[in-house]
Amino acid sequence: MESRAGGTFAAYNDIWLLDGVRTPFADYNGVLGTVSPIDLGIKAARAVFERSGISPSDVGSVIAGSVAQASFDAYMLPRHIGMYSGVPIDRPALLVQRVCGTGFEAISQAADAITLGKIDLGLCAGAESMSRNPIAAFTHRGGFRMGQVEFKDFLWEALLDTAPGVTMGQTAEATAKKYKITREDADHFAESSFARAVAAQKACFLSGEITPLASEKFELEGYKPRGIRLSKGAEKLDADTHVRPSPYETLAKIPPAFGGVQTGGNSSAIVDGAAAALVASGAYAKSHAKQPLARIAAVATVGVPPEIMAIAPAPAIRSLLERTGMKLDAIDRFEINEAFAAQIIGVERELNLDRAKLNVNGGAIAIGHPLAATGIRLSLTLARELRRSKLRYGIASACIGGGQGIAILLENVA
Repeated sequence: MESRAGGTFAAYNDIWLLDGVRTPFADYNGVLGTVSPIDLGIKAARAVFERSGISPSDVGSVIAGSVAQASFDAYMLPRHIGMYSGVPIDRPALLVQRVCGTGFEAISQAADAITLGKIDLGLCAGAESMSRNPIAAFTHRGGFRMGQVEFKDFLWEALLDTAPGVTMGQTAEATAKKYKITREDADHFAESSFARAVAAQKACFLSGEITPLASEKFELEGYKPRGIRLSKGAEKLDADTHVRPSPYETLAKIPPAFGGVQTGGNSSAIVDGAAAALVASGAYAKSHAKQPLARIAAVATVGVPPEIMAIAPAPAIRSLLERTGMKLDAIDRFEINEAFAAQIIGVERELNLDRAKLNVNGGAIAIGHPLAATGIRLSLTLARELRRSKLRYGIASACIGGGQGIAILLENVA
C-alpha cells in the first residue's frame, strides 16, 4: 500500500472476491420506499452466505456503508447487518463512507485488513434508501425563532457541494461543455444504457446477481426482530424496476434538470437497494475449496477539484494503470458508474474508451445508483461479466461527490 501525490494505491497478490449478491434496485418511493437500508443490507448479507455456502462464523469483520442518515439507528448499520446475518457477536463491524465510492471502499478496506493479517474473510455491504432520505433541520436544537423555521430535503440539498457552490449535476454540465457533449449525445447514451440493461435482464444475466425480496422477519435470539415489509401491495420483488425500453424519441422530450444536457431520463436512476460481498484471502478460498468470482488486483483513489467531480474516474483509472504497469488496451471490460450521461461520455472521451467494452449490461442510468451499494454492484457485475465472456481483466470505477474518483482492477482466473 502507498500514499503519495496523485492519490492512494494498493496492490494485492492473493486476495479474492469470493462471492456477492444484491437486492433488486427499486424506484424511489416504490416497493422498497419504507424499508430501512439496514434491513436491505441484512437480506443481501444473508443471501451471500446462502449462495456461497460460506459460514457467517468465518467472518473476521463486517465492513459496511450507507451514505444517507435514512433511519434513526443508522449508526448501527454495519453491526446489525453482521449480527442479523449470523456473524458471531464477538466480530467487530466498521461503518465506512466515501459517498458514491462507499461500496468500493468497503471492498478495499476488507482487502487491506486481510493484507495486514487482521482477518481471513470480510463481509462487505452497502445499503441505501434514497426514499428514506430525511426532510431535515440542523439548527433547531435550541428552539425555533420567528420566521426562521427551516426544514430542507436532504436528498436534494446533499447534491450541492458548498465549497465551490456547485451541484453534482452542474459538474456534469461543466463536463458537457468541456468535451462538447450535446443533448443528443446524452440521450443516445441513455437509450443505449436502457437497451443493454433490458437485454441483460431478458437474458437473465442481471437476475444471476439478484436475491428476490419478499416481506419477511429477521430473528435473532435475545434481540428484537427486524425485517422487510414490501409496500404498494407487493408480494415479492425479483427484478430491477427502472429497467425499461427507453427510445431516444421519448428521452428527448424530458426537460433539462440543470439548464443543460442532463435530464431525469439521462441521469442515474434514484433507487433503493443493497449489495453484499465476501472478500477472502487465497488461503481461505483454497482451504474451503471455493472458486472465487475474481482476484482483487489493485485499488486506486484520487482527488480532483470538486467543480469537475464528474470526470474523476478518468484520473483514477489512469492512476490504477500507471501503478500496476498495465496498458489501457489490456483491459477487457469497464464498469463505470453512470452518474450522469455527460459524466460517463466525458470519461469515455478523456480516456478514449471503446464503448463496446463499457457497461455492456447497462449502467446506473437504467439500473439505478443506490449510493453505498453501487461499488459492490459494479464489482460484482464486472466479475460475472469477465467470467461469462471468458475475458481476463476488468476495471470498475466511479466519481465521488466532493471531488474524488476510485477504481478497482479485477482479474478473472477461471
